[in-house]
Amino acid sequence: MTDLLFEVQDHIATITLNKPETYNAFSEEMISEWIKALEVVRDSDDIRVVIVKGNGKSFCAGGDIKAMQAGEGFFKSEEDISSTGLARKNSLWKKIQRIPLLLEEIDKPVIAQVHGFAMGAGLDMALMCDIRIAAKSTKISESYINVAIVPGDGGAYYLPKLIGIDQALDMFWTARVLTADEAKDKGVVTFVVEDHELEEYTLNYAKELASRPTTTLQFIKRAVYQSQRMDLRSALDYISSQMAIVTELDDFKEGVSAVVEKRKPVYK
Repeated sequence: MTDLLFEVQDHIATITLNKPETYNAFSEEMISEWIKALEVVRDSDDIRVVIVKGNGKSFCAGGDIKAMQAGEGFFKSEEDISSTGLARKNSLWKKIQRIPLLLEEIDKPVIAQVHGFAMGAGLDMALMCDIRIAAKSTKISESYINVAIVPGDGGAYYLPKLIGIDQALDMFWTARVLTADEAKDKGVVTFVVEDHELEEYTLNYAKELASRPTTTLQFIKRAVYQSQRMDLRSALDYISSQMAIVTELDDFKEGVSAVVEKRKPVYK
């Protein structure tokens, strides 16, 4: 078995971190396969929604602590990723940081299915997703400061956007461990469900999104993220262009007809 599993069924791609014996801590194989999977997601017209989850007792523990202790870097590698500052930087820039950069290119909904522990970079991998669904027993922490390192994968970018600068700094500085409910109250996770409902709830949520008009779903995601970097005039100009396009599509005609006829739409 590989350290990451990737499958596509009914237009839903599932990326499963698969090192349960280490709480899905990063490995070189995991990162490489994660990058390949995201490239497939980005380029495939068949994939409409993505779920990211972990096998075993946890979502993801982040960097490999044993590899760090051994001086091998953030994960064990056949390459030199630890002997110099540049080597350590490149292990982030060329490997781990490819994940958020690829996610930025993906305009399909990406859902993190979180359970057990999501710590440090493991939590940040969930923050990079659009929606975070957590099991009630989940524990999360921005635990970097416990080993005297900084959030090297993008956590310092994502977390303040979700919960504000002061709350983000508190989480980074104290490494406090939050329950799923506390994380939801702060805005770190989107939904909290009972542990036994997590798998079914996440899959049903993904199926619901996959049944929506694909282009409109993607355009909405682009508009929400790109508008964060635009002034009002630019955002309105951008969304009016999107509106001009979607109202020419068959999905628009089908959606309107379904509402008028009081039936469920069938999108192609």
